[in-house]
Amino acid sequence: MSTTTIVVIAVPVLVVLAALVLFAAARRRDTDQAIGQLSHETAKRDRGPVSPLLDEGAPPVTGREVERAAALERKGGGLVPIEEKPAEVVPWVPPDAETIGVTRRQFFNRSIVGLFGLGISGFGAAALGFLYTESKGGFGSKIRVGKIEDIMSKIDEGQGFAYYPEGRLWITPYPAEALEKARAVYPAPVLPAMEAGVVALYQKCPHLGCRVPSCVTSQWFECPCHGSQYNHVGEKKGGPAPRGMDRFGTEVSGDVLTVDTGNVIQGPVIGTNTTGQEAEGPHCVSGGGGH
Repeated sequence: MSTTTIVVIAVPVLVVLAALVLFAAARRRDTDQAIGQLSHETAKRDRGPVSPLLDEGAPPVTGREVERAAALERKGGGLVPIEEKPAEVVPWVPPDAETIGVTRRQFFNRSIVGLFGLGISGFGAAALGFLYTESKGGFGSKIRVGKIEDIMSKIDEGQGFAYYPEGRLWITPYPAEALEKARAVYPAPVLPAMEAGVVALYQKCPHLGCRVPSCVTSQWFECPCHGSQYNHVGEKKGGPAPRGMDRFGTEVSGDVLTVDTGNVIQGPVIGTNTTGQEAEGPHCVSGGGGH
């Protein structure tokens, strides 16, 4: 059965049902005003004028009007007599505010204004905190990693890689013979660490943000999500990544390395290979092809 057919059938049925509901409501109201349940014949006679027990010259009334008058009488009805002398007007006295308290309208108005105020205050505080945040430690702040000598020891313990979770960064050694090429490729903020013999790399893959682990056998970084591969200093060697691994700005004071994790610098473009390092063993993750 099509939708049009259903509509054509349903509309007349709804109209008939509505008419029945209105008729039943009218009958119920009419019956409620009368007393008892009248038979069809009695109700028919009540529609005509009734003459018994009426004074001569009185206008004719129907049976229903007689019943309504009797019902009103039983309820103590009749009209309330009007006093001959009107009551004196009492002067208006404003109510006591403490007695009334808070009206319903005042309560809702104050609640709405209060909620709006809290929402705007929270949003404003969050916006100010975002704009003027000053990290006291951890990722997003300047992290004092330690002495270069200690960092090199940790790199040896990690078989070529040192991971610092508080800064979400890897530190690997950078060969001194590659510095000339590095100065031509990398921006100034990353060079202090390279000149000290290390490089600080952001752990996040620039492709889709997965955490990039190290591969001890190949001495590369190899992303397990989509197969992007980077050499020992984070320069792209394969896979879908759009560039090399991002890195952080660094400072070296004496022999102490400080990494600014709030200053993320985009990795080198595809094709950058300042160290010339190739895979030194089996890959941990199958690569996504050359660049």
